[in-house]
Amino acid sequence: MRIIVANIVAIYRRELQSYFASPLAYLVAGIFWLLAGFFFTYILEVTLARTTFADASGYQVPIDSATQLLQGFLGILSSIALFILPILSMGLYAEERKRGTLELLATSPITNWAVAVGKLLAVLTFFVSLLLPLLVYEAIAYSTTNPPLSFGVIVLGHIGLVLLAAAVLSLGMFISSLTDSTILAALFTFALILFLWVIDGVGQEIGGPLGDALAHLSLLKHYGNLAQGILDTSSLILFASYIVLGIFLTAQSVDAFRFQRS
Repeated sequence: MRIIVANIVAIYRRELQSYFASPLAYLVAGIFWLLAGFFFTYILEVTLARTTFADASGYQVPIDSATQLLQGFLGILSSIALFILPILSMGLYAEERKRGTLELLATSPITNWAVAVGKLLAVLTFFVSLLLPLLVYEAIAYSTTNPPLSFGVIVLGHIGLVLLAAAVLSLGMFISSLTDSTILAALFTFALILFLWVIDGVGQEIGGPLGDALAHLSLLKHYGNLAQGILDTSSLILFASYIVLGIFLTAQSVDAFRFQRS
């Protein structure tokens, strides 16, 4: 067990260093921060400008501005992540194939599971590092709200965003292991995530048990629960399932590559 952990840590350090040394990673970070900052400012201005809304009987009811700001911003971040995450995951294995180092990696003493977990943790850590600066001006905005926003709701919403990212990156890692083209890996990952994003609507159109089953697979539906401060164990299980599935399929893909080369 200790050897497995050491191998994961070694892969994690190597991959994380490569991200912080990559010009593409800094370009992605700059675009992410620019878009996130712009939309946060916009949502904040809109939220502050609208302090009440009319209920069904026509009475003006005060708006919980802090909750509206949090949910609106988390919704925007998830939409930006839909484009950013496939770019982060596209080179996890595709670059190994292109450089010809995947065969060495597949035949090394380090298990494919350990490699996949190390790579996933590294890219997820990089994504979390992109979120850290956003927490600063979020904290400033939420600290001035009255009534104050529950700290637990804030934490749960951001945990949901990290789980969403981990699920997308894990599936993207599997797709990256299938090709030596980073562009194809990004495009197919985006297509898959978009499908899992809108499958809730497809399930509602179909209806019945099949529709319910399809709707349950929706990333958007379960992320929405966590972003609203709803701690639903089924949402946690779904994200965990996608993460494990991506790691499992990646390990199997690398195994298949090794047998093809042997």
